Amino acid sequence: MTKINELKTDAAVTWCPGCTNFAIMAALQQVLLELEEEQVLERNNVVLASGIGCHAKIVDYVKVNSFHAIHGRVPPTISGIKLANPELTVIGHAGDGDAYGEGLSHLVFAAKRNLDVNFIVHNNRVYALTTGQFTPTSPAGFTGPSTPRGSLEEPLNPLELMLCAGATFVARGLSTNMKHLGGLLKSALKHRGFSFIDVLQPCVSFFDDREVYKKLTYELAEENHDPADWPKAMARAGEWRYGQGERIPLGIFYQVKRPTFEERVLGPKILVRTKPKDIGPVLAKRI
Repeated sequence: MTKINELKTDAAVTWCPGCTNFAIMAALQQVLLELEEEQVLERNNVVLASGIGCHAKIVDYVKVNSFHAIHGRVPPTISGIKLANPELTVIGHAGDGDAYGEGLSHLVFAAKRNLDVNFIVHNNRVYALTTGQFTPTSPAGFTGPSTPRGSLEEPLNPLELMLCAGATFVARGLSTNMKHLGGLLKSALKHRGFSFIDVLQPCVSFFDDREVYKKLTYELAEENHDPADWPKAMARAGEWRYGQGERIPLGIFYQVKRPTFEERVLGPKILVRTKPKDIGPVLAKRI
């Protein structure tokens, strides 16, 4: 706990009591400390960026470099940061409305380009900051201020979307399963390429589905899932469509290696980095 306190700021935490954003933040702080001890990263080179929503406050509470983007624009923001200084460890945070609504096209292209960044979606399936409107991942029939008679829309499946877009690391976590989520975060930060984690994050104030997740979730590792198999990853991703299906898989659905966008764009140039072993085989050959 003492070491985690090193990554806390003096900002007053204004999340609701019992908010599961606390768990996501604690898992991230622990992983950052562990990876620093393993010399995988340096905290001074870590940048967090967030959009608009309850999730966004995380950049005020974790003591590393931070940036607030406007609604839906976290992907282009972290893309620019990474291209400007490839030596940085860049982590974007977004809500489900932020990522899959306003920012959907930006997210698709960030995944397609395979930038070496990390994108964590705090998916509570509701616009919680504005008191409970439905989002792109809310189940059909969801009732709230904007849909008093129930939403007529079917939810999208972000994992299927990211697999089709070309993300090289696709995972789903659960905020109330911190140990498992921490493992996913660590794997994502070690992965070279676009890392995407959809974190199911119950909103205790406006859409508390903790019991549903407790009953239906299971870990892919328990069933010997092969994350290099794209068709199987897609099949697993389609197992639960946010309200349809009897089981909700958690874990790394897909992970492969491909040249990153930075390597393709900045390969011929002299970068900030000076250690060939840290910059990947494609770029190392070019410099």
